[in-house]
Amino acid sequence: MAKHGKKYLAAAAKIDPDQLYDPENAIALVKDTSPTKFDATVELHIRLGVDPRHADQQVRDVVVLPHGLGKTVRVIVFAQGDGVTLAREAGADVIADDETINKIQAGWTDFDVAIATPDMMGKVGRLGRVLGPRGLMPNPKAGTVVPAEDIARVVKESKAGRVEFRVDKTSNLHVPIGKVSFEQGQLYDNMATLMDAVKKAKPATSKGTYIRKVTITSTMGPGIKVDTTQSQAMEVREV
Repeated sequence: MAKHGKKYLAAAAKIDPDQLYDPENAIALVKDTSPTKFDATVELHIRLGVDPRHADQQVRDVVVLPHGLGKTVRVIVFAQGDGVTLAREAGADVIADDETINKIQAGWTDFDVAIATPDMMGKVGRLGRVLGPRGLMPNPKAGTVVPAEDIARVVKESKAGRVEFRVDKTSNLHVPIGKVSFEQGQLYDNMATLMDAVKKAKPATSKGTYIRKVTITSTMGPGIKVDTTQSQAMEVREV
C-alpha cells in the first residue's frame, strides 16, 4: 500500500470517505484539499455502467468547457493549400511540413492537440507509433480529422478548452475540468458541461445504471465522492 505524506494525510482528514457530497461542496473541498505548491489540475473520474469490450458500448466524445482548462494548449495542424492559411490565422502553433513529420517520427511531441485534414492522413498515418500511445493521433471520432473549412473552429476550440473523453478498459472516464486556482463557479460550470456531454454520449445499448460513480480530485490530492444524481442535474450558471 502506498505511503502518503503529511500534506496528503492532512487533506484527506478533511474528507468523509463514506459521504456523497453535493457538487458545490465537493468542488469547495477539492480546492481546499489540494496538497501541492503548484496550481494543480482538477479532474473528474466517472465510473460508467457500460462494457467497453463491445463496440456498441464505447463512450467517446469531445466537449468545449466554458472556462477552459487554465493552461496554454499547443496545437499542431497537418494541412495543405487553404488549410494552412486557415490554421495559421486561427492561431495554430505549428503547421506540419515534411521536416516536422520527420521530427515527430524521431520522437518529437511538443504539442497538446494534433489536427489534420483528411487528405493529409496518408502522411499522418505513418506517425501512429509515436502519436498513438500519447493520445495525440488525429481521429474523426475525436473531431480532430476535419475538412479544411472546419480547421479554424477546431483550432480555436482546442485552445479555448476543448477536451476529449473516452471510456477506458475499466469502464472509467478520466477528464480534467480546470485548475485549483479557478473560481468555484468556473469549476462548477465546467463540471456541469462535462456531465451533460457524458449523459448525451450514453450508448443506446447501455442497460441499467449508466453513471455509477463520480469522484473529483486534484493532482496528488485525495478523491472526493460526489452524489451521482445531483451531478447529473447540474446546469451551467454563467459563462
